[in-house]
Amino acid sequence: MIRNYRLLVMFLLLLLFQHTNVKGQEKKLMYGKTPNKIFPYNNFQKAYKYFFLESVPFLGAGREKLPPKGLKEVRIGFLGPLEGSDLVSLGKQMLNGANLAIKEANDKGGYKGIPFKLMVHNDVGLWGAAANEVVKMNDEKDWVWLGSINDVVSHVALRATLKMEMMMVNTGDPDPTFTETNIPWLIRVISDDRQSSYALASYIYEKMGHKRIAVIRTNSRYGRVGIMEYMNVAVRLGHPVMIEERFDDGDTDFKMQLDNIKRIAPDGILIWGNAKESALILNQIRKLGMIQPVYASDRVVSPEFIKIAGKNAEGIVSTSPYNPNANNSKLKSFQKNYFKNFGEAPDVFAAHAYDGMSLIIKAIQKVGLNRVLIRDILMDLKTFQGYQGVTGKIILDQSGNDIGDIFMSKLENGKFKFSPVPKF
Repeated sequence: MIRNYRLLVMFLLLLLFQHTNVKGQEKKLMYGKTPNKIFPYNNFQKAYKYFFLESVPFLGAGREKLPPKGLKEVRIGFLGPLEGSDLVSLGKQMLNGANLAIKEANDKGGYKGIPFKLMVHNDVGLWGAAANEVVKMNDEKDWVWLGSINDVVSHVALRATLKMEMMMVNTGDPDPTFTETNIPWLIRVISDDRQSSYALASYIYEKMGHKRIAVIRTNSRYGRVGIMEYMNVAVRLGHPVMIEERFDDGDTDFKMQLDNIKRIAPDGILIWGNAKESALILNQIRKLGMIQPVYASDRVVSPEFIKIAGKNAEGIVSTSPYNPNANNSKLKSFQKNYFKNFGEAPDVFAAHAYDGMSLIIKAIQKVGLNRVLIRDILMDLKTFQGYQGVTGKIILDQSGNDIGDIFMSKLENGKFKFSPVPKF
């Protein structure tokens, strides 16, 4: 009994209330923008102390350092899956978005006439390898770096960036625990899977009225951590997931898992994985004669998913970290320039990389070439809070996590249509 009480107290200590200033109006938000209805234990007990109320400060030296003289380029690091990874197509889009922001900045004169240069590094999702790449960025005198998508890579690289004292701007990792590390050298400019889980749970249970949901997810960290918040919300709403089946990235046969799901007759199915495997699973669901509505994580919002799933993709519902059809002049200009430079439409990783790199460039132009000052300005909520990017308004909480708007996405007539998320 005492042990259970202590566990409950420890859990409560990890939660918090926080205040975020939006348009000069202070709004009271739960940690992670969690709705009151599903905030753990909120209806029973308030915690003695809540964490993450303030950004973690960096109290070390370095702000007094002057930039080196005679620089011929301002180096900015990049870490992304470009070879040897299942996420190569996403990494290349992220690289394109970052490169476009660099090109546009250089066309306007760079930094005081000195061009920006992107120093590109590949990640392959291996423990330790990412840390080595960050050390290389330090050796090549990068001022700040952008990346990555793979959650294992991002977590390892984060520890290295702390040691190197070089700011990290993440634009691709949706792991909800990423910014909870309390490392004062990062911000994330993309919403996490916590936000997607809340939106999906609200849509599935509150709007569509489902009660018996089956989950099939990738066995990677992306699936394990990504689905975690959804599973917790389902329990709080009184509809625990009926079954959770798993698969490995690269699998093509899912009959065993789907037979297990078919046996319990759920009224809806949630797929959590990359675009390729999600499409193959959807095809096999329909081949087995299963007619339940299918929902999915936001990686299905891609041409690859539509190409593989074909007509089976019609009606699938997911979330999206931004609305590519928004009435946003910056977005329209970005999409036009992106297509002109790369011959294809930008995806979510290209758009967020563009926004992240734009913030990096603005920070350097504002405070100059000093790693600590670049860190300070990027983590200063007052300076860039509510910055209007191509992905919409960027709003960071005190942990450096982007809690700006996300959207529901539904495939209709071969195209994804976007709408606001339902509210609890």
